[in-house]
Amino acid sequence: MVSPDFNLLVVLDALLSENSVLRAADTLGLSPSALSRSLARLRLMTGDLLLVRAGRDLVPTPRAIELRARVRAVVEEAQAVLCPGEHVDLRTLKRTFSIRANDGFVETFSAQLLAQLSRTAPQVRLRFAPKHDKHVDALRSGELDLEVGVIGHSGPELRVQALFRDRFISVVRAGHPLSQGEVTAERYASFGHISVSRRGLPKGAIDEQLSALGLERAVVTVVSSFPSALTLARESDLIANVPERQTEKSRSGMVSFPVPVPTNCLTVSQIWHPRFDRDPAHRWLRESMRRVCAPADGHAIEPEVCDVS
Repeated sequence: MVSPDFNLLVVLDALLSENSVLRAADTLGLSPSALSRSLARLRLMTGDLLLVRAGRDLVPTPRAIELRARVRAVVEEAQAVLCPGEHVDLRTLKRTFSIRANDGFVETFSAQLLAQLSRTAPQVRLRFAPKHDKHVDALRSGELDLEVGVIGHSGPELRVQALFRDRFISVVRAGHPLSQGEVTAERYASFGHISVSRRGLPKGAIDEQLSALGLERAVVTVVSSFPSALTLARESDLIANVPERQTEKSRSGMVSFPVPVPTNCLTVSQIWHPRFDRDPAHRWLRESMRRVCAPADGHAIEPEVCDVS
């Protein structure tokens, strides 16, 4: 019996992930012709076409769909067996980590994180990816190493670790009428507001709380990020409602006060795929992130790691 070529498992994993010979070849650093030859061998070994032409695209056969998760698990286990052990030399580590986070988080925490990394691992680089959405495919594929933010619906296999809790506050320009005196719900609702929503929604939880009091605020504009909201509030009489910790630098010189209606606290977490659980460099990155985000009052959240459910 001919011994199986286990390198073909890596090729099959790439092909079933990409559904494309060209993209799989690019992922593996091989030529398209080499991938085509490997696909021919895989078809011969499995007795199945695996990927078939549908117009200009390739689509998996039922057998390929059946194999996809099993092949991915085998490849990940093999990578875990062959990866370095628990020790990593941070002084010589050359690696670029990709982190998806919103603009406010990057503005508040990235400089401190980079300073910590430069002292410990001077050849490590960070790439902060824009947070256009919360799709988890980039974590699953390895395109992202970490995502930082408030957890909504996510993949059940992902790992989550809380970093800190935040709360919403209201912010106005220096000299704004609300910078003096008690800010009641009535005074608060009498001024124009800025809504922050990536989906462009003008209404939210604050409006529900005001409605319960028989009040309604005028949302004058909708923006997609908290720094943008603060820029507008700084130059107008509009009110911005933003997370307190994540906007510390952005609201310098402005006046902040508690939102005069109840709002929910936010738990900001870091999220990653379990393939990186035992990777010592990734574990070091996660610990560095946790230290940088630890609350200034010393009351850190317990670093419990859990699956997203």
